Amino acid sequence: MSSRPPSPRPRARIRRLPVGAEVTAEGVDFRVWAPQCEPHLQLREAGGYRSIPLEREEGGYWSVFVPDAQAGAEYGFELPAGVRADPASRWQPDGPYGLSRVVDPGQFGWTDAGWAGPGDGAHIAYELHFGTFTPEGTYAAAAEKLPWLADLGVTLVEVMPLHEFPGRFGWGYDVAGLFAPCRLYGTPDDLRAFIDRAHALGLGVLLDTVYNHFDQDAQVADFTRQYLSEKHQNEWGLALNFDAEGSAAVREFVLANVRYWAEEFHFDGLRLDAVQQIFDDSSEHIVAAIDRTLRAAQPERRRFLIGEDERQHSEQIGPREAGGVGLDAVWNDDFHHATLVALLGRNEAYLSDYRGHPQELVSTAKRGYLYQGQFSQWQKKPRGTPGLGLAPERFFNCLENHDQVANIFLGRRLSTLLSPARWRLASAWLMLSPGTPLLFQGQEFASRTPFPYIADYPGERGESVAHGRRKFLSQFPASAALPPEAFPDPGAPGRGESGALDWSEVEQHPQAVQLYRDLARLRRQEPVFDPARREGLDGAVLGTEALLLRYFGPDADDRLLLVNFGPHLQWSPLPEPLLAPPRGRAWKVLWSSEDPAYGGHGTPPPVCGPVFQLPAESVLFLAARPAVV
Repeated sequence: MSSRPPSPRPRARIRRLPVGAEVTAEGVDFRVWAPQCEPHLQLREAGGYRSIPLEREEGGYWSVFVPDAQAGAEYGFELPAGVRADPASRWQPDGPYGLSRVVDPGQFGWTDAGWAGPGDGAHIAYELHFGTFTPEGTYAAAAEKLPWLADLGVTLVEVMPLHEFPGRFGWGYDVAGLFAPCRLYGTPDDLRAFIDRAHALGLGVLLDTVYNHFDQDAQVADFTRQYLSEKHQNEWGLALNFDAEGSAAVREFVLANVRYWAEEFHFDGLRLDAVQQIFDDSSEHIVAAIDRTLRAAQPERRRFLIGEDERQHSEQIGPREAGGVGLDAVWNDDFHHATLVALLGRNEAYLSDYRGHPQELVSTAKRGYLYQGQFSQWQKKPRGTPGLGLAPERFFNCLENHDQVANIFLGRRLSTLLSPARWRLASAWLMLSPGTPLLFQGQEFASRTPFPYIADYPGERGESVAHGRRKFLSQFPASAALPPEAFPDPGAPGRGESGALDWSEVEQHPQAVQLYRDLARLRRQEPVFDPARREGLDGAVLGTEALLLRYFGPDADDRLLLVNFGPHLQWSPLPEPLLAPPRGRAWKVLWSSEDPAYGGHGTPPPVCGPVFQLPAESVLFLAARPAVV
């Protein structure tokens, strides 16, 4: 091991970000936060390692400029615990516990200079996991499917976490390196190419980020325990320290990560995982700081900040000047839970606060969250805060997402659990209700491929994860009755590939594909789905299993959404004013889930003399058209 004196940093050198290895024309600038030890840079060279001392800076930072280093160099930091990867490493080709690699983001040739970000109109979002979205499980293979999503009508692609994590496969929520895009799916430039291609097709890309915890084996604590909170406990791992000694550097670290994804990868926004587990008693909560930082990164581009907040605190949504924290939208579990109970009748475990009644569905369509401060029987405490004035499009609604598919049905998809008519009904209710629909990979072609929980951990930790997973799933009585061997091992060999989509199902299920194409077209073309053009929304219960939503359009160009979860219905008399068409107009069927093109049985006229009728397990979308005299 050789040692050379450090070279002085060029006086004019200004870093883009406060930590990590940054490439310049003169060399590479290294900077790391380690206030409780004295790290040495270990630079791999042909004959071994070169040990380079770093210069101490204020606030616990250490830095050195190495003029003969360049992109592609491998390095680590020697600490009392051993050589460790850079906490702000831009790539870990050998995994989170290997050496870091210097990356030059300027080497990628972007073609999206004219991209201003996703618009403000009605959106259709799509969640995918790079490891299972394609059989290859790579950024490059996923990029080949982007034209399919654009043609379908998707406008926002939300990708599951890409932070470096341990193991050969996983969901990405066990963060070992915040800055390094996961090596399992390709190179950092492969990820950039995916986003560049998406922008060329008019697709925005959002990144699911985990700022609430580090993986329990993450090595950042070897640099300093001040990365971690001693004040707050996170239910999944090591909580980040945002409000105690050393928190200023941790906050700077996370906010640099926000800028990094926006500026160096051109992500159009972030989805914040489990906001309720991001603990911060500072005067400015870190979520508000993330919002501020994200908006300032390339301010000429439209940004989205989406949150998952199990508490359902409505004040998370909206700008701070209006009393909000900054989120543009939130995932809405209430929509999913109430709809699932209506579809399947199962209201067990965390679904037990729902009955699936039509009024619940009307209320979540109009108000987003159902629980806005009422007592939750499941949680044994009040849940949510008031937010009656929030716009429906601020709620991302889904029938499936990574959590719900894996949690409730051991990975089984709704296409395998519902009858064809009921699956069409569910799809139409999602796509034609006012919230922002979020599709889960393969949903658009009725994928039957399971999406199980996967996590690759060796030895005792793997056994502990498998046991914890069985315990969690046992809250559902049907799962609790299963023998232990019925629960798939999250880390079993081949488990990582078990959820890979079978794209031949696109040809096998043409009616499902046509259904989603037509529903997306309706959302795109019908003015009432554009929040700026819709003039109002109301709803009513039509029976024990039926409901309606009335969209008020300009110049009495209204739309009526009729939803029937039950058997064929006939009404007479009709004492519901929302059923009455505008003056001088009559209702005409624009779309029906019972269209034979989707495998349906046809749709009788909803108005037949004095009788209003609705086919069993169906959705009708009606337009107010001038009445024929």
